[in-house]
Amino acid sequence: MSNNAEILRYIDSIARDKEIDKEGLIAAIELAMTQALSKKYGIDDLELKLDRESGLWQCNYEVSMEDQGRILAQTVKQAIISRVREAERDVIYSEFETKIGEIVSGTVQRFEGDTVIVNLGRNIEGILPRAEKVRSENYNIGERLRAMILEVKKVGPRVKVILTRAHRDLVRALFELEVPEINDGTIQIRRIEREPGYRTKLAVDSTDSKVDCVGACVGVRGNRIKSIIDELNGERIDIIRWNDDSQTLIQNALKPAEIAHIELDPAAKKALVIVNEDQQSLAIGRKGQNVRLASKLTGWDIDIMTRAELERTVQADDQAAKAVDPAAAAAAAAAAPVVAEVADETDKQPPDQDTGAAASGPAGS
Repeated sequence: MSNNAEILRYIDSIARDKEIDKEGLIAAIELAMTQALSKKYGIDDLELKLDRESGLWQCNYEVSMEDQGRILAQTVKQAIISRVREAERDVIYSEFETKIGEIVSGTVQRFEGDTVIVNLGRNIEGILPRAEKVRSENYNIGERLRAMILEVKKVGPRVKVILTRAHRDLVRALFELEVPEINDGTIQIRRIEREPGYRTKLAVDSTDSKVDCVGACVGVRGNRIKSIIDELNGERIDIIRWNDDSQTLIQNALKPAEIAHIELDPAAKKALVIVNEDQQSLAIGRKGQNVRLASKLTGWDIDIMTRAELERTVQADDQAAKAVDPAAAAAAAAAAPVVAEVADETDKQPPDQDTGAAASGPAGS
């Protein structure tokens, strides 16, 4: 430690190589030296400073730094190492905290139970927990993996970067990368609902009337949507045109099914959707996915029925009312013309115009 200029060069080199704050490193060295000397000499009010220009130590007591032994040097060395690690952690944390919601690439390094550890470079590990994995996906050591940064947190001397492949915002981030109009704000993603590995519904809107929001997301010959579907291993993606009118939005959300009639109950936030029999399975979707995602996307509790099912339901309610209360039976009879009117409307309604688009991976609804 006798070479004062060498001390400053050493500190400067560490700060530059490790990309940490030089002043913070010097403060950590001063603190370590102060604690070590205070303990050695039994002095509580010892103050020690390192001159930033000359590298000389300044102390409020007569202490010769040249006389200090190897134990003191080792203590200071460990304090410096600890501070460097802490500073490196802070740098990594600050860097990745700004990337929350962004997609990063890495290599699958190992497995810890059901958790996948991903090497993100620079000895930084990303953690893909079981809850953030897609059930239908398999991961192999050494393969490249893209995931979204979900959370960054400090745990002791390390930084944990939590990744996700299952979050709906992963789809949002992929569209932002693939569709420049989304990234520059011309097209807005109004809402996303997703069942990871199976299906996603995406409602989009355009701030420019000249830009087709659905067409831009699909791309020429479907090149944009294909890239995203490939990244999601064939997950089906329905691109919906947003509309402030609830009936139109529900109709769009249930695409590719054709809707005959929609009856809304705003107070209960329920929607009765009438479809022809050949469209019912398409409207409901495999294991109810289509109607379930449409309900979440629109915010309405959607009930899919054919006209025959509606008539049977009304008849059953009518019979139940007669059995319980004659007065209720009269009310049910009064409601019968309304049902007939709904059925008549569906017969007269012209075919729906196409207001949305759907893109998919493997066939199937």
